[in-house]
This record gives sequence, C-alpha cells and structure tokens, in this order.
Amino acid sequence: MAQTRPLGAQISHMLKDRGVDVIFGIPGVHNQEMYRGIEEAGITHVLARHEQGAGFMADGYARATGKPGVAYVITGPGLTNIMTPMGQAYSDSVPMLVISSCLDEVAATKGQLHQMKDQRAAAETVCDWSEEARTAEAAYALIDRAFGEFYALRTRPKCINVPVRELERDAPSFPVVQCPPSNHSLGTDLILDVKPMLARAKRPLFILGGGAVRASYCIEDVLTKAGAACFTTYAGRGAVRPEYPLLFGSNLARPSSKAVVESADVVVAVGTELAEVDLWRSELGKSDNLIRVDLDVGVLRDQNAANLQLQMDSREFLSSLAIELEDHAPTTSWTKEEVAATRHRWRAEVDAERPGIVPVCDALRDCLPEGTMIYSDMTQFAYTAKEIWDMDEPGHWHHPTGFGTLGYATPAAIGGAVARKGKPTMAIIGDYGFHYTMQELGVAVELGLPLPIILWDNGKLKEIEESMVRAQIAPNAVVARNPDFCKLAEAFGAHAAAPQTLDEMQDTVRAAFDADGPTLIYLTPEISG
Repeated sequence: MAQTRPLGAQISHMLKDRGVDVIFGIPGVHNQEMYRGIEEAGITHVLARHEQGAGFMADGYARATGKPGVAYVITGPGLTNIMTPMGQAYSDSVPMLVISSCLDEVAATKGQLHQMKDQRAAAETVCDWSEEARTAEAAYALIDRAFGEFYALRTRPKCINVPVRELERDAPSFPVVQCPPSNHSLGTDLILDVKPMLARAKRPLFILGGGAVRASYCIEDVLTKAGAACFTTYAGRGAVRPEYPLLFGSNLARPSSKAVVESADVVVAVGTELAEVDLWRSELGKSDNLIRVDLDVGVLRDQNAANLQLQMDSREFLSSLAIELEDHAPTTSWTKEEVAATRHRWRAEVDAERPGIVPVCDALRDCLPEGTMIYSDMTQFAYTAKEIWDMDEPGHWHHPTGFGTLGYATPAAIGGAVARKGKPTMAIIGDYGFHYTMQELGVAVELGLPLPIILWDNGKLKEIEESMVRAQIAPNAVVARNPDFCKLAEAFGAHAAAPQTLDEMQDTVRAAFDADGPTLIYLTPEISG
C-alpha cells in the first residue's frame, strides 16, 4: 500500500529512490518539512554555513561523481544566496538540483517573511529552468523531468520551488522510477563526412573541451589514427595523456595559438563552446574546414560556425570515428619537435607574465598522490597552473571557468571530498577568494575531511591591479587587510602551516592528505626553492 507522508518528506524519499545519497543545505522555518524525511530516507545531509557554500558543495560533489548535486534552501534569501553557485553550474554544465521552499501567495499579501516579488523568475536567470510545483504531482513530475534531462541533455542546474503549505500537506507516494533516456544523436550519418576530410588532411587538429572527457578511453586512439595534433580547453585537461607527442596542452589562451590553429588544414572541435574563457580572443583562427561536435545546437551555431555541425554526444562521435578510421594511414606533417618547442615557448611566456609561480606549481604537482582531484579558485596561482600543468586523468581539475566566481574552491572541494571518501582531494584558493567562503572551513572540520587547502597570498587583488596598470588606471581598491590565516584556520579547529621552502611545502602537503581534518597551507610569493 502506498504510504502517505507530508510532501516535504516524500521529496526526500523520492530523491533517495532516484539515487541521491547526499543533500547539502541549511534548514529554516519555511523548508523544515523537507528535513522531515531525510534521515528516514537514508540520505546524508551536510550542513553548510551559507547557502552559497551549499551550492558550491553540491557543484563539487556533482563534478566528482557525475551525479546531480542536490541542495535544499529556504524561501527568499536562501534562494538568492545560492544563485551564484547556480550561475557557475550553468556556465560549466554541472548537474545540480536546487529545491527551495517558496511563499504560497505574493500578489495580494505583502510584508511576509522572506518575500520576493518573483522567486521563480529570479532563479531562472541563472539556471536551465526554474518552476513552481503547486501540487505534489507537479513536484514529482518536475523532479523526474530534471533527472531525465541530466541524463539526456546538456547537464545544467534546475530549480524547483515548492510552496510552504504544499510541503506541509499530506501527499500520496511518488511514482516508480522510470528508466532514464539515453543521449540523443542527430549527427550519426554525418560522421561518414568526417573521414574523407581527415583522410586528405596533412595537419589535422582536434580541440577537446569538457564535453569530451567522458570519451577519454578512445580519444588517443582517434588522434593516433588521424595523425592529429591536439589542444584541450581548461575543462578538457586530462582527456589526452601528457605523453601524447602531439599534445599542445591547454594553451588556447596563448595569443600565438591562433597561428597554430590557422596552420591546421582541418580542425575538429568536440564538446567545447570555444568561448571567450577558452580562447581569450574573438575568434578561433579557423573558419574553413572546421568540424564541431556538441549536444547543444546553440553552441554549434555561434560565432565560430563550422562547415560541418554534428549535434551528438562526444562519446558516440569519437568511438564511431575510431572505427571509421580503422584502415586510415595518416600522413601528418606535425612533428613532436614542433609541438615541444612551441610548448616550451608558451611555458616561458607564462613564467614571465607571473614570475615565481611556475616553480611552485611544479613542486606541488610532484608531491601529490596519484588520482588527486583539485578544485581551484580565481587566483593567479590557478591561472598559471592551468596552462603548464598537464593532467594524468580527465575530470580531476575543476575551476569556476565561465561565471568566474570567487570563493568557489573551498566549499566545492568539500563537496568533492564528501563524494570521494578515501581518495585525495585538494583546494587551491587565493587570499581574497578565501574571504568569500572561509566559514565553510568549519564544515570540513566537522566532517573530519583530510583536505589540503593551498592558500596563495600575494596580499592583494594582483590580477586586477595588473589589469588596471595595463589600462593606465592608477591601481585603486585592490588591497585589503588580511587576517592571520593560520590562526584563523586553527580557530576553526583545522590544521595550519606556513612552509618557507618548496621542500617544506611538499612535506606539509603529503602530511595533509593523512591528517584527521583539513589543513590550511599558507603560501606567499616569497616561498623559496
């Protein structure tokens, strides 16, 4: 016999039935009914210190698992607080489901607690869709719609708003789980057009974005058979092994990469928007013989319009292309010496632009255990590392690339560490970004997460200062008084260290992965070799 419960409790049970094991959030009077069923359903709840932290934790959890990250928030300010993480998840195609309480009526009644003019519409500005569920049946349908789209379409955040009165009202049981649809394909026949273009090519070039990492198992096979060189976007790092001899790395932001792209006779861009935050220029450098593969038709028809557009899943495209190229004998003019020399020049450029950071990145990379997953923030340390640090595995470095919000790394890494129990997870954040979400350090302490947090303190908003100088603006409002970060971390109950040399840093990082809680590792540009 179907069990009747308040809708708030039914929602938690339905989420458990759909595979949700962890929910991030903060309870309040308006959404407390959503908490009635969490423990009974067998779901772990992680109590954030701020709804922004809850959203970033859900984001980090989703990136680590590939499963939707779920957050519970309250009406009004709870929803607006989580909108920044929703915007980040939308920009970076992260599956996140935010369920918020909302007021029963706002048109005729004013002055209510947490009242907004239009909560549903506000949320929709930063996510795929936002809907209000005015009945239990609508809530169930919207949850299943969200999960169905997470599996079948481009993964982006959704928001479901449920009136307080409905959360409290008894509701019938939710429907049985439906099999999720598979990714659709609208370009299968066009794969046959790709083969002759690659067969004629002497300098084929692939550009692999975050959408391609799920096909990493067959990417190198395709590249080798095609005799192709390759770039990855920041999100695509690790899709190709660092040892692949024709890998240009994640250096599309280097201005001279345009000339490399122009020298190719065929370019195949898979799972990438080729957006401003990928290229940092207005155009890719290739307008003819450009092939683009993406689930999102809007991406295929943007300013980098391609001769051949395939709306399909990257795994299907690349695995099918590997079969089509089985008998292909490549005659490439790319050489490993050309690629190595170009990469060496780009590394020197990065080192000159941000002096002193490259050696620290190298030392940090060399001391990490295998399989470390990294969450980084908007900081010069991360900007440098993303260009010179090749990844051994795909989907193991997560950065707030598109929306570009400060404060992402610490809570996102907490979400990742919750998802990856027993596996190494690390955060990299700047001094200013740490201020945004430092309170979430308490969550890591509470959960006993062995999480190294690399805090890079250059004493200012240095990237902004340098931008002002280039624009001939006298630097203004770029320096803020910092606390003693180590004492602050210790006040939360975390471990803290301020190594003075790279060897000390490496020892501290190794120890942090075995600690009984998080360790804040404080670094400044004065650290010596």
